[in-house]
Amino acid sequence: MLLRNGRQAMSMSVFSRQRFWMAPLLLILSTTCPAQIPVPEPVTDDETEVGMEVYNEVRSTGQLVESSPLYDRLRLITEALARAAQPYYPHPLKFYIIHASRPNAASTPGGNIYVVDSLMTFAKNTEELAGTLCHETAHTIHRDSLARLEKEQKIYARQLAAAILLGPTVAHILGIAIIGDLDRNHYSREIESRADITGSDLCASAGYNPWGLVWLFEDFQSADPNQIPQFLADHPANNTRIRDLKQHFRDSPAAFARFDPDRRSAHALNVPKNAPESFLPAEPPQGRAGEHR
Repeated sequence: MLLRNGRQAMSMSVFSRQRFWMAPLLLILSTTCPAQIPVPEPVTDDETEVGMEVYNEVRSTGQLVESSPLYDRLRLITEALARAAQPYYPHPLKFYIIHASRPNAASTPGGNIYVVDSLMTFAKNTEELAGTLCHETAHTIHRDSLARLEKEQKIYARQLAAAILLGPTVAHILGIAIIGDLDRNHYSREIESRADITGSDLCASAGYNPWGLVWLFEDFQSADPNQIPQFLADHPANNTRIRDLKQHFRDSPAAFARFDPDRRSAHALNVPKNAPESFLPAEPPQGRAGEHR
């Protein structure tokens, strides 16, 4: 990480020089089941335990998409993104689709990133969707959700203590807290700006035009407020984020000069509207196979 203009930014040179935890590079989705949901990583530490609890809570809503052509389209982006981002995170990155009317995406501990199906039709081109996924992957690399939980632990302390006495683990309670926050933005201005910068670096490394995130912010100006993805809509203001990204691009010409800022260079997303979806059966939060307590 480099400190640049009072904010942290991940530069491409840092990507190549620094050593982070190395994890096996896994495909996001199985090639033998091209339209299928990825298999959750088994619990191996506290981070994956919280991630599993979030997964269980999401599944209990009955809106977790098990199979859809949308996974095929998503995989075209996420496989390249995983190759760029996986060396900087110790758990395999996995992308899940959730059915909901308002576009959204959220990263959770353990490497799981949830994408709402309506986001894939809200994005106007491949670069905008890639920018969104890169932004959320940056939150994962920075462990922002865990940091927020640690900050809020004092607030939850009494509730956690009472819940533990009744049986559930801390990870289970934190999992419930996270899934309750998926539709709201709980990151600070500084954290969101940092995810924008790192996300643009990831996009460039993956071969996707990082101007897609700028174009997405510009589209917010004329979008229906009820359709703006919440994870990008609140902090900081769109104009500030656009300004900061453009400055980052100017500061790193070796990484960004090759990308065209003209949105007419964008590639069509070609996501079918009303794509068929089948859902994982909703199960009770406790007593599931694979749940560790």
